[in-house]
Amino acid sequence: MESENSSLKKDIFYPPVNSSLVKVLSEFIKIETERFGINKCVIGLSGGIDSTVAAYLAVKALGKNNVKGLLLPYKSSSKESISDALIAAKKLQIQTKLINITDAVDSLINDDMDKVRKGNIIARMRMICLYDFSNEAGGLVLGTGNKTEILLGYSTLFGDSASAINPLGDLYKTQVWQLAGLLKVPQSIIKKKPSADLWIGQTDEKELGFSYNEVDRLLFYMIDCRYYDAELVQLGFKSDFIKRVRTIIRKNQFKRVPPLIAKVSNRTINVDFRYNRDWGS
Repeated sequence: MESENSSLKKDIFYPPVNSSLVKVLSEFIKIETERFGINKCVIGLSGGIDSTVAAYLAVKALGKNNVKGLLLPYKSSSKESISDALIAAKKLQIQTKLINITDAVDSLINDDMDKVRKGNIIARMRMICLYDFSNEAGGLVLGTGNKTEILLGYSTLFGDSASAINPLGDLYKTQVWQLAGLLKVPQSIIKKKPSADLWIGQTDEKELGFSYNEVDRLLFYMIDCRYYDAELVQLGFKSDFIKRVRTIIRKNQFKRVPPLIAKVSNRTINVDFRYNRDWGS
């Protein structure tokens, strides 16, 4: 069997990262933020590439006075997380607030927990702070998760995966890097190894077991182009890698959908009753 595309494409990523994409994403932020009379957003600044790019887009959309950054270090956070976040904030001239979440997190963890459980608590505590800050600041929580992370389930449910709107969710990680270059994000942020900064020495690619460059290329052909495994092999991907990534995507589907509701009536929410978030506006 062949996919919908009979001729195999070679190293094409869509959409192209250019000024038009910047305009689309910034207008998305502006329109979706102002739809209900809100003109501000808040964002968790980690010093990483995703949150920095999202902040740059938000400032373009709403102006520097309407974007607030929240810095949420834990005791194991790297110093670069704070210093790079402050570099970006200074360059953008946005206000920031720092909340050290160490005491709050440590009240919930114990020595018997593995690092993943601890990391999930850290991620969720950060989102608790962000949503409370959004109420204080009167702004929407801006998401920072990219398409690679969403497909691979590389996020914490109700933690870093939570947000009101997300401008980066349809861009692969490699596209976010390209966008960072276009937006002139500081090189210290672009060149650093991606990390959720949930424990000392943690890096995304070490934990995933493959690089973003190689998995993004596979994901593009697998998801966007709908290529079958045989076609992916023709492009040079190993069968074991293809199978592994497909399995990861399938097992993490629960993170990409609302909670399942048992259907017992004529119109069940998220089954028969489906409307966009702006329905009725």
